Amino acid sequence: MSDSAGERRPIDCVEVVAKVGPPAATRIAGDLIAWLQRRGIRVHSEVREPTPMGSGESAEPSPTIVDGVDLVIVAGGDGTFLAAARSAAPRGIPVLGVNLGSLGFLAELNPDELFAGLDSVLEGRYTIEERQLLRVRQLRNGAPGEEHAVVNDAVLSKSALARMIRIRVEVDGDHVATYTSDGLIVATATGSTAYALSAGGPILDPRVNAFVLAPICPHTMTYRPLVVPGTVTIDVSMRDLDDNPDTEVYLTLDGQLGSPFTEIDRLIVDSHPRPLRLVRVSGRGFFEVLRRKLRWGAR
Repeated sequence: MSDSAGERRPIDCVEVVAKVGPPAATRIAGDLIAWLQRRGIRVHSEVREPTPMGSGESAEPSPTIVDGVDLVIVAGGDGTFLAAARSAAPRGIPVLGVNLGSLGFLAELNPDELFAGLDSVLEGRYTIEERQLLRVRQLRNGAPGEEHAVVNDAVLSKSALARMIRIRVEVDGDHVATYTSDGLIVATATGSTAYALSAGGPILDPRVNAFVLAPICPHTMTYRPLVVPGTVTIDVSMRDLDDNPDTEVYLTLDGQLGSPFTEIDRLIVDSHPRPLRLVRVSGRGFFEVLRRKLRWGAR
């Protein structure tokens, strides 16, 4: 999606979302809150405890963002950022990430750049980069379920001991394939550098309006990852689960929100009407981030 200098508003109220655990995160969150308050900015904060996988339906529930927030600042890794972005994006609130994780594709600033970067933001010297999101709906026996804004990907996958599953995919009503595989990833251009990349999918420039369909370990090697326009509607359903009653299939969103998926369910994915609005102030482009994070050119 394109960069935009428009739709910037004065920043009077900030929500700080920080992941506790590493001492650096707690220290930076405290310093950040104090720094903002000294400049007359109203601050709301949410300090999030690490939540182990398997502890419930959500490994990283989205934070509650209060009304009137002009900017969300996330201090943590990509997981904390994804959770905050799912809450902020549908409300049009821009998000600024401070990378405290090991990879940090989505974060804009490193800790040593934080306060100089924030000075630029408060003075209006920044741009807004819009990223396309997935709108994901799980229909249970034809009835519409909860709607989610998803930053990276929606994944259907089998349980650890199950046989391969059969997944039928339609794009705008046209039958694409019925995959026999361990699962299927539907990813945004942003999510092309996440799980879809591990499944052999292509890296998309995040400005591209497109989705990636990537089967996970397909039975037939001729099934390859597929790029489709970001304007289409993707309809996903299961086949032949009744023949394997012990097989369990799960839908996972951004690697964080999960629910069981059965043969009477359908997954409907299209473009969310509201993009994720990322604050850009460092001057680093996407390809510079790729070179650094993926160590392109390193010996």
